Amino acid sequence: MTTLLSLLLGAGPLLLLALNPVHGSDNATLPLVLWHGMGDSCCNPLSMGSIKKMIEETIPGIDVLSLMIGKTVSQDTENGFFVDVNEQVSMVCSQLAQDPKLKDGYNAMGFSQGGQFLRAVAQRCPSPPMKTLISVGGQQQGVYGLPKCPGESSHICDWIRKELNAGAYTDIVQKHLVQAQYWHDPLNDDLYKKHSLFLADINQERVVNEAYKKNLRLLDMFVMVKFLKDSVVDPADTEWFGFLKTGQAKETETLQESVLYKEDRLGLAAMDAAGKLDFLGTEGDHLQFTREWFNAKLVPYLR
Repeated sequence: MTTLLSLLLGAGPLLLLALNPVHGSDNATLPLVLWHGMGDSCCNPLSMGSIKKMIEETIPGIDVLSLMIGKTVSQDTENGFFVDVNEQVSMVCSQLAQDPKLKDGYNAMGFSQGGQFLRAVAQRCPSPPMKTLISVGGQQQGVYGLPKCPGESSHICDWIRKELNAGAYTDIVQKHLVQAQYWHDPLNDDLYKKHSLFLADINQERVVNEAYKKNLRLLDMFVMVKFLKDSVVDPADTEWFGFLKTGQAKETETLQESVLYKEDRLGLAAMDAAGKLDFLGTEGDHLQFTREWFNAKLVPYLR
């Protein structure tokens, strides 16, 4: 769940410090696809618009596509709350397949919920090929809590909390509330596996879809960024594909301790053995990072 990235601007020097261009980049640099988080939009000049501009200035010649789900910026923001994630992923797959700039491959960077949505794109739509996936604070194992929400959307977030608490796995909530589709209740594991329309599917909770496994393993790199003082995502371990142990809501387990990894239901163990998984940690709350950190830690994956 994103803090709109504008929160970052108010809380620290995210986009305020000078960032030197990365020398040695050329027209061979792969295009980059960005997917924003909850409450944000593709083109907010204080958030994703600034990120897009920063990357373009840092890597001369790179093509950056910041995804807009809908026909307008306002629709894009609203759809991050209310349009079925599976429908959103299908829309993005169609858009990417029709973009001639992406035919030879692209890198992808998702912020907050955009991180797990782009992973679904990698698993479901291998053409055009995604090369590197960077999940910045993405909730790869879902969430079990909504501690904070974007400031401008607080009334919506209050309503979301109410609906999730009332019945996250009812048909009407699952079909019409994005955050319910990656709500992962460790105290009701059977309900989650049976009724989750999105997360349980892409995480192979019901059956193993071999195509998902094969397609994810086609990635050159899968990079996961965890914010070590995250007060927005609960539990924060989901950003490294960890989660709460089933049957209780206090103790967490790492990806490597999970059944998903031990049975390699998604191919992550094989990717880990092949050096295709990177786990990055950074101090700060959700999506709070400096330009220097972004330049030093994430830009090298885009070159």
